[in-house]
Amino acid sequence: MAAAMEIEVSADDVAYEEDVLPFSLSGWLRYLSARRAAPPAKRAAIYERALRALPGSYKLWHAYLTELGDAARALPVTHAAHAGLNVAFERALAAGMSRMPRVWHMYASSLLHQRLLTRARRVLDRALRSLPVTQQHHVWPLHLRLASLPDCPAPTALRVHGRHLQFDPDHAEEFIAFLVSAGRWRDAAQHLAAAIDDEGFVSVKGTTKRQLLLDLCGLLAQPPEEVARMPVDAILRGSIRKFPEEAGVLWTCLASHYARRGLHGKARDVFEEATTTATTVKDFRMVFDAYLHFEHAMAAAELELGQANTVNIQDCWLADRDSTDLAMARLERLLERRPELLNSVLLRQNPHDVQAWHERAKIFRMDPARHAATYVETIMTVDPAKATGKPPHTLWLALARMYEDRGSVDCARDVLHGATQANFTAAEHLAAVYCEWAHMELRHQDPERAIDLIRRATTPPSIEATTRAAAAGGEDVRAKLHRCLKLWLVYLDLMTTHGSLESTCAVYDKMHDLGVVTPLLVLDHATLLEQHGRFEDAFRVYERGVRSFKHPHADAIWEAYLTKSVQRHGKSRPERVRDLFQAAVLQSPPERKKAVYLRYARFEEDFGLASRAMKVYEEAASAVPAGDRLGVYEVYVARAAELYGLLKARDVYRQAIVGGGLPDEGARAMCVGFADLEIGIGEVARARALHVYAAAFTDPEVYPEFWKRWNDFEVQQGDEGTFREMLRAKRTMAAVARDGARARRAIGAGGGVVERPCAGQRYDGAQQCKWIRLV
Repeated sequence: MAAAMEIEVSADDVAYEEDVLPFSLSGWLRYLSARRAAPPAKRAAIYERALRALPGSYKLWHAYLTELGDAARALPVTHAAHAGLNVAFERALAAGMSRMPRVWHMYASSLLHQRLLTRARRVLDRALRSLPVTQQHHVWPLHLRLASLPDCPAPTALRVHGRHLQFDPDHAEEFIAFLVSAGRWRDAAQHLAAAIDDEGFVSVKGTTKRQLLLDLCGLLAQPPEEVARMPVDAILRGSIRKFPEEAGVLWTCLASHYARRGLHGKARDVFEEATTTATTVKDFRMVFDAYLHFEHAMAAAELELGQANTVNIQDCWLADRDSTDLAMARLERLLERRPELLNSVLLRQNPHDVQAWHERAKIFRMDPARHAATYVETIMTVDPAKATGKPPHTLWLALARMYEDRGSVDCARDVLHGATQANFTAAEHLAAVYCEWAHMELRHQDPERAIDLIRRATTPPSIEATTRAAAAGGEDVRAKLHRCLKLWLVYLDLMTTHGSLESTCAVYDKMHDLGVVTPLLVLDHATLLEQHGRFEDAFRVYERGVRSFKHPHADAIWEAYLTKSVQRHGKSRPERVRDLFQAAVLQSPPERKKAVYLRYARFEEDFGLASRAMKVYEEAASAVPAGDRLGVYEVYVARAAELYGLLKARDVYRQAIVGGGLPDEGARAMCVGFADLEIGIGEVARARALHVYAAAFTDPEVYPEFWKRWNDFEVQQGDEGTFREMLRAKRTMAAVARDGARARRAIGAGGGVVERPCAGQRYDGAQQCKWIRLV
């Protein structure tokens, strides 16, 4: 201070000296700003005078300490400037700057720069005691920086991180990382376990609880002495309950911990518990592989130990001769148990998985007691309403078949009887039980018991039983059992093999009454009656069948019915067959009418009159769909020509072309056929007139084969005039087709169809669009 006061005031400073008032901060700041280039000693003297006048000014102290710190930073830490800087900081704190976190920060940073760690720690402690809690976050980064320095003692660093963790819980991950780097595994594991158990813990780095859990397993995997006196078992078991998706990793970590401690029995118990409680295949495979590796290592160690002991102790009663064999037996037993353990995992996932239970039973097929016990446990565990994989009734059937194969038929009957009382969700499952029971009775030569069993199963339930089931909350599957086709098929087989004709027919009739009969069963019923000469009964079965079914299911029944009727009554009672054909025509769908009509006409040709056959053909031509009429007319023409000659064939052709309702393609084909007929008998003019008629609705570009046919006809049978008329007609029809297409494009519609000429008209070449009557 005395030295500072001895500095002379220059003439340039007089104005600022006069402007400075004892308590004017702005005057001192202007003075310092004007003397920015003055020597450090002079500026320090000005600062000292200003601070003596204003000792509580933060701006003056901050500017002063900053200048001193910048000047000392360029000098070695042993220079006296650093000591003066420290004294200045202490003076500032004593003058009231202890409430300013920036001053503390600058002071501690300077001490750390000078490597005065103890003094820096004490200053930081004073800062924490002086500053309020809301401002302490400005100081803690320097505290952590101090703790991370290599020269900082480990206890000091640990205390710093611990105190910071209390101030800022989000510092947990950094604290754990510090503990790991310091080799304090036990403390790191404890803090990491606490963070995992804390539901409100949120990682600042975005680390998930799963990753933290894996980190914990890595810490617990350290040598046992590093994590001594730590509740590893409690920590890992608690984590297993909290994070079941990582159970495999945690169980393996716990077993490995006991193995490293030399507690092999305890490790084996942990592996056993893990394999018997795993709920996913992934966890099981992880644990089982670790378990297998553990047992393999134990067996290898026993073998090496046995080879190392060269001292002959065969006669010593303390010699452990069986340790190696026991280790190998454990390893082999573990490999044998793998399918069972894996199946247990699947059943823990879904105890109602029927397929998994079947696979479990196959595992114990060589052990009758466990095989039977598995099926018994299955039946007691599986709920038919929740069963998946396979139908649930297969479990009862498999158990019954097991007892049957071992000669315990009575036990098999008891199992099947219990299956009939189970609450299946589908009547087909219950029906399969009864069918298998009946087959078992047949295999043991007891058909009467099988028939009685199926008869009881197919008996409709009483009204009282149905009412009780409805009152209980829905329809029981037993109320639907009598409508299962599978049961009735077994019943039919039993009656056919071990019953009489009357009993078999009674079963067929019951199926008809219940509505469970199929077209194939109708045919089988009728065939059975025919084989026993009961043809009228067979016809009544056919009649009932065609009334019960519609197209297409009734087609096969109609086919057999018509065939048998024609064979039986074609000659003796044709009226009956004729009525049957008429009924078949009425009931047939449009796509079946053609086949029925043609068969009807053939019947009339074989057993009736030709005139009746012609009437049938004529009726068929008007009754069948437009797409089938051409085929009917082709058969009609052929049969008319064979039965009545060419004149009748001409009439049929004329009827088909003029009023047959054929589309253009069909009418054109009829015209071509008619023309061939006329050419065959030398009627060239008639053939030409038919070509002219067909040309009126035949586009040359679309149907060139027709015009080529007409061209060939005129070349062989015509002259120059008729050939010219053919060419003129071709050009005209081509122009008409183009005009019609143009008109359709103009109106944007599908009209413009060329009108077909009337009956018996043809195209006149002299008058291009005139139609004249054929003579």
